[in-house]
Parts: sequence; structure tokens; C-alpha cells
Amino acid sequence: MKGREIFEFHAEFCRVFSNPKRLMIVEFLKHGEMTGSDIVKKLGSSKANVSQHLSVMKMMRILKTRRAGKNIYFRIANKKLTDACCMMQDSLRELLKGVPGRR
Repeated sequence: MKGREIFEFHAEFCRVFSNPKRLMIVEFLKHGEMTGSDIVKKLGSSKANVSQHLSVMKMMRILKTRRAGKNIYFRIANKKLTDACCMMQDSLRELLKGVPGRR
């Protein structure tokens, strides 16, 4: 990828992270792989809703899967993604410290 193409892919990729539930999924998976059922329980959302989020993230190559019996395990495809998310959240926490009404 070069030039404009990388910027277009970057923008599309970042849209995936514009949903809080997807960011939470990244947070859960930064500690290791989980089954889809485990993610459903942790998010407290319907199986259909979580499945949709996981599909989008898998399609964008954010997640990888493996099957073990009836279970599908999800994991982050590249540790740099979780590092980037952590860095962004740290930066946002610092920004929010200066916002009136925030702690």
C-alpha cells in the first residue's frame, strides 16, 4: 500500500474502533484469547450483537480465530494493535484530567 491507499485503509480501520463495544473486546482480548461465549458474557450483550462485532473485527484482520470442538476462540491478530489502543486511552485520560467536571 502506498500514498492515498494507506490513508483510506487507515480511516476505514479506525471506523471499526468507533464503537465502544469493539474497544471493550480489544481490552478483554489483550490478556489472551477468549471464546465467543465468554465475550458475550463479559459484554452483557446478545450473542447476535457480539457476533456481528466479532465478524467486522475479523474481516478487518484485527482478530484471528481458532476452533476447538464447539468453541471458537478469538485473539488479537497483532499485539501492536493493543499497544496502540492502550496508548490512545492513556492520552485520552490525560486530556480528560483538564476537562471541568471530570476527575
